[in-house]
Amino acid sequence: MTDAILPNGIKDSGRDGSYFKKGCNPFAQTGRSKLQSKRASVNQQIIKQMRMRAGAENLLKATSNNKVKEMVLLELSYVNSNLQLLMGQLEGLNSSVEVYQNTQETANIPIIALGLKETKDVDFSTPFKDIILEHYSEDGNSFEDEIADLMDLRQACRTPSRNEAGVELLAKYFSHLPLMESRFFSPTRLTGIFFTWYDSFTGVPVCQQNLSLEKASILFNMAALYSQIGTRSDRQTIVGLEEAISSFQKAAGILNHLKETFTHTPSYDMSPAMLSMLIRMMLAQAQECLFEKTALPGIRNQFFSLLKMAQEAAKVSEIYDQVHQSMIQTPIKDNVPFFWSTMSQVKTNHYRSMAHYFVASAMLDHQLGPSDDEDQQEKTLSQVYDCLPEGRSPLDILKKKDERERIGKAHIRRAILGHEEALRIYSLCHHLNKLEVLQDILKASHKRSLNKYTENEREEEFTDYMEAPDIISKTEHRAEMEVPATTKVKVTDFFQRLGPLSVFSAKQRWTAPRTIRLCPEDRDLGFTLKSETPVQVVSLDPLCPAAADGLKEGDYIVAVGDTDCKWMGVSEVMRLLKDVNEEGIDIQVVSMMDSNPPMVYQSLFSFLLAERKFTCMASLIDT
Repeated sequence: MTDAILPNGIKDSGRDGSYFKKGCNPFAQTGRSKLQSKRASVNQQIIKQMRMRAGAENLLKATSNNKVKEMVLLELSYVNSNLQLLMGQLEGLNSSVEVYQNTQETANIPIIALGLKETKDVDFSTPFKDIILEHYSEDGNSFEDEIADLMDLRQACRTPSRNEAGVELLAKYFSHLPLMESRFFSPTRLTGIFFTWYDSFTGVPVCQQNLSLEKASILFNMAALYSQIGTRSDRQTIVGLEEAISSFQKAAGILNHLKETFTHTPSYDMSPAMLSMLIRMMLAQAQECLFEKTALPGIRNQFFSLLKMAQEAAKVSEIYDQVHQSMIQTPIKDNVPFFWSTMSQVKTNHYRSMAHYFVASAMLDHQLGPSDDEDQQEKTLSQVYDCLPEGRSPLDILKKKDERERIGKAHIRRAILGHEEALRIYSLCHHLNKLEVLQDILKASHKRSLNKYTENEREEEFTDYMEAPDIISKTEHRAEMEVPATTKVKVTDFFQRLGPLSVFSAKQRWTAPRTIRLCPEDRDLGFTLKSETPVQVVSLDPLCPAAADGLKEGDYIVAVGDTDCKWMGVSEVMRLLKDVNEEGIDIQVVSMMDSNPPMVYQSLFSFLLAERKFTCMASLIDT
């Protein structure tokens, strides 16, 4: 189930040789890629059924014929039934956690990975060429390679490899989006480009013309990819666990950045409530891996070590309980797979039971001896409990063998009950039942607790109904959100030939290039240049020949002769002008205009924008 870079055997106009972009492999037939293909297919079927439902509902409103109404209602019930089945299939795909696990993983509880959001193809070619011609006064056809490179990059982001190269690929495209936005997306101009992304849980499509949805969806997929890297890590090694911990913390950090930056995303899988739940889940899984890292070298059968592990396990249980509580809130519970909430509930009970087992082992397997540090043991035990049974103190429990055994058995009984509850919840979800590894771990833990209880059971003993107190959760290494450096990848603007963004952007307006004839008098041009790119004309002599030919104060020089100089500084432009003879040389200049369009245009734009929003879904259905 690894993602490899494979030669595609097809030349691609020389841009990338005969290989796919680094970090992308659309032909890798892994379990993960097949799952993603199935998800895309289900999304398309959901769209088809939603179109049919929308048509039937419109017909139901329009008709007054009772026979037609009966037929439409029957069709609606059929369509709704199909939609429910498709939603169930999508939930099943989101529950297929075994696809993302390490192939050698047989001793750890499976961890949940997020699936990538699916999108539709976008053709930038015609709209961008039109904008380049109309707005930038350049030949749009001369930018075909740049537009193709951008479209190739977006297409590659649909099938990223499950490693840092895949994350970097997504980050690279994400870093290009603000540049693309500045170049082509003006608040006063409609591009006609629709970005469509599917909700990763429900498959419902969301369509927008601005880049907010595109940016948010790429961030979501970066977090999803990190979660998949985390689940694939080998958790039987320290290195693998560290990779998993880092990956889940990075996933949480990106999701948190998404929540804080894009607060009004129309897709529910990226709503603040859903993202908050996903952040908790990623941190819970990171905390679980931190626990496994602590336990990997082996848990010493010593009083202090056992109590420490008890509190560490209680912390994992506590965080998973918070995850479960957030999953069962409306409307999250209607969108999250039942498998997820069941898994979090199973882990809550499992790790809580482990905590009680560790305390029971500390109480039953160890007695306070003459050489033991009584004060230290008392202090440690007092920090394990929030409150003790009435009339008992930590020192009493430590010194009195009977009390120590009573509370130890109370903990082991609670551990047994917790393991039984975890197994019961496990049996309620048929998707969980496919995870034999999980069942084996739960049964082994339950058997271990039963054995511990049997070892310390005495026939003459009366039944003791003492309730074991709750264990205070505590950890030495708390999982924290981490924003990876890869979210800020430095990239080169595909369309830098259009000029510096400080001047040549979608929100700025300027005149068409004008040709000015420069004829120096005694090597004096009649103006000076401001040291920026592009260079700007300042201190213009109104009586010089250039001014008479139409040069204005504040004009930007974009070409000298046949040389484009949008990116040239003063020294470079002056080098081109210094050897100009008496015949002179032609330069091209542009003048900045008011960026605010006339009121009539604004009214027309508002009308068109409203019309676009109204027809967005219709356009989606047609495509």
